[in-house]
Amino acid sequence: MVSAEIQATVSGGFFGALLEFAVSLGADRETLLARAQVTSDDLADPDARIPLSAYKALYRAGEALTGEPALALKFPEATRFEHISIVGLICQSADTMGGALKQLNRFSRLVVEVDGVSDGPRFQLISKDGELWLEDRCANADDFPQLVEAALGRFVCEMARHYPDFAFVRAVCLTRERPAHAAEYERILRAPVTFGAAWNALRIEPTWLSLRIHRPNPYAFGLFNSRADQLLKSLIASKTSRGQVEALLIPLLHTGELAMADIAARMGLSRQTLYRHLKREGVSFDQVLDALRHRMALDYLEQLSVNETAYLVGFSEASAFSRAFRRWTGTSPRARKAS
Repeated sequence: MVSAEIQATVSGGFFGALLEFAVSLGADRETLLARAQVTSDDLADPDARIPLSAYKALYRAGEALTGEPALALKFPEATRFEHISIVGLICQSADTMGGALKQLNRFSRLVVEVDGVSDGPRFQLISKDGELWLEDRCANADDFPQLVEAALGRFVCEMARHYPDFAFVRAVCLTRERPAHAAEYERILRAPVTFGAAWNALRIEPTWLSLRIHRPNPYAFGLFNSRADQLLKSLIASKTSRGQVEALLIPLLHTGELAMADIAARMGLSRQTLYRHLKREGVSFDQVLDALRHRMALDYLEQLSVNETAYLVGFSEASAFSRAFRRWTGTSPRARKAS
């Protein structure tokens, strides 16, 4: 059953990178997966979405099984952002650090979705008492500080890796209380750390924003941006009722058993509630189903016959499929396939 409450997620690639890092420190892979309630098949696609709750469980299991309380800080120290996320590739292909930050904020949800940042960017620049701060506005930092620590650590470690001579961070503020392994924070974050602070932020060198990135690649930047745009649109769609309905319909299209009441039940909703949700989004169930059949038919026709396509999108007769296809496109499926 799909919960009516939409879950926050993390990318499969990012989850997999944390998993492999914990394994490299001695944790057992199968035990980690079991505690996170994730399978290897779930991670086959690096763009797949894994529940954030599973990612948190992986962190907790990793800390316990490796005996490493600073796992969230050592993860960015040991891994390269561009190797584990398309967002890292985009940032590396930008022209300046300011441009990379803009793209990071645009696509950060593709890496990890967090709470409390719907009113602006997650990573916000703030001038305070003549100093420039980079704040992480993740709202659940006190409940799960690893998310913030890994993010701020990523900024510092990537800078140290690619620009070792640039004095990027001057001071660090964290809302969490001082932990027993506090010395690791100052070592990895490369600046004095204030625990129990009012916010989670790095005080940074202002010229960082205009720092030119080594070998920017406009061509790669465009390619990666295009792909990330597609992924972001897909992620946003999955947060709508329409997106959830489509996700449930796709594996059922060929059966023809596509009653609105059944889909609503799979979402944990009544038929009337689903009707209201879709109406607020400006569509009906029948419109969603019809548009999905249209889109899937165009995809299937690229590789399959007309009869196979008709079956896969839920038409028992090719003639009915042909009439629907002509309504969608103004031409027949056979003419479309021949073009």
